[in-house]
Amino acid sequence: MIAALVHTARLTRAAYVFAREGVFGFADPATLPPQAQLAIRLARLIERRNAAAAGRLSRALTRLGPTYVKLGQFLATRPDVIGVAMARDLENLQDRVAPFPQAQAEAVIATAFGKPVAQVFSSFGTPVAAASIAQVHRAEISRDGGPTSVAVKVLRPNVGNRFRKDLGDLMFAARRMEAVSTEAQRLRPIEIVDTLARSVAMEMDLRLEAAALSEMAENTVDDPDFRVPAVDWDRTSHHVLTMEWIDGIALNDRAKLEAAGIDLPDLGRKVIQNFLRHALRDGFFHADMHPGNLFVDTAGRLVAVDFGIMGRLGLKERRFLAEILLGFITRDYRRVAEVHFEAGYVPAHHSVENFAQAIRAIGEPIHNRSADEISMAKLLSLLLEVTGLFDMRTRPELILLQKTMVVVEGVARGFDPKLDIWTTADPVVREWISRNLGPVGRIEGVVTGAGELGRVLSGLPAIAARSVAVLNQFDTMTRDGLVLSPETVAAIGKAEARRNRWQTAALWVIALTFLGILWSLHR
Repeated sequence: MIAALVHTARLTRAAYVFAREGVFGFADPATLPPQAQLAIRLARLIERRNAAAAGRLSRALTRLGPTYVKLGQFLATRPDVIGVAMARDLENLQDRVAPFPQAQAEAVIATAFGKPVAQVFSSFGTPVAAASIAQVHRAEISRDGGPTSVAVKVLRPNVGNRFRKDLGDLMFAARRMEAVSTEAQRLRPIEIVDTLARSVAMEMDLRLEAAALSEMAENTVDDPDFRVPAVDWDRTSHHVLTMEWIDGIALNDRAKLEAAGIDLPDLGRKVIQNFLRHALRDGFFHADMHPGNLFVDTAGRLVAVDFGIMGRLGLKERRFLAEILLGFITRDYRRVAEVHFEAGYVPAHHSVENFAQAIRAIGEPIHNRSADEISMAKLLSLLLEVTGLFDMRTRPELILLQKTMVVVEGVARGFDPKLDIWTTADPVVREWISRNLGPVGRIEGVVTGAGELGRVLSGLPAIAARSVAVLNQFDTMTRDGLVLSPETVAAIGKAEARRNRWQTAALWVIALTFLGILWSLHR
């Protein structure tokens, strides 16, 4: 219960920051119960009167620190949870902080490899980029008798402790929300925080980012217009990642791209097709493809960096995506609806015909517009919105895909405002469908299914033995009853009384804190 009190106090501070920055102004009181309406009215009493309306949520999250910045970046992809207005407020939230001292970076490297930096790198420069979790330095190593430039990513000292505390607070809040609200259960805040925690945990172990680089390098080894930096595994650890330095032109430097004579419309096509190829073909895609993370090398190939955030799609999700895109291209709305039911995303008690009608309401306006006005990302966003009316539970992997597609489309259309997204995507989608849903794919599916069936059958004896043991235990309990000792009953009573006391104390602390804030502001 002490932990609950600590979480409550820290969350109260966060709520105070939100109130001061005017975040509760986003809420529509008419849609809330009376208690929530009263809480919002009280919160707005301490709102800063000179606070600008634009960017208020971004300002609050920035004040609360790196964990909340990460949460904001994640929630920017979830308009279904926080609403369109708040999602737009978060779109430009930047994870940029001052670099930590050079001496600390060198100390991290020395500890990671058990020797001075001079014995790991022949030279080690100052930071060239910094974020909340790590920063990047340019360094040199000796290879093949000469110096070779490398990029060295170094984890911030003690960053893990801050994230663990804040994520613990957020999980505490998510559990309370799901315990009292059926709408919260549908939006799955526990899963959102859990996904954020897994993402942060992976970002804080740089070996996992190195593994993501290595996996994508294998997936794309034969791709003619895409590659990733090579990892230097000898100089990579939990806290340090060393990789090839990319001498290319960043996609956010349009002037240099034009000066180099790069075909910008073709570059936009490459961005779209490579992203879809990775998502559909490999089921593994770079989920942070903003222009600062993409370069063009001297051979005209796209090069991606910063693999801290990656997305995965299973075969079912890839089939779902491919068939939906093809269904909208061919205006086969019933097939789009059937795919949702086949994937188990929409409960079977709903009508396929009614769902197809809702899908048509999304698809038909697209076919009345010119190609350059059609957004694939917007389409998926509307689709996810409509599916909420048919009890489709939130699919985090599809949300991450949709968020990345928004960014990718923006990058591509920045190079060619008239880019026809559907024509560009069509060959990649049809190639995947032909390969995986055509005759060859069906044969492979049968073989895979046979293997799965064999594994299930081989495990049946063990399952049967466990079932018999459970039935015997249940029979014993039914016959003899479940008996609790007096000591156990007394212990349960004491624990329940202790829990009630701490909950009451926590509520009083929150109330007194809030009254103290109001009193201090109106003295």
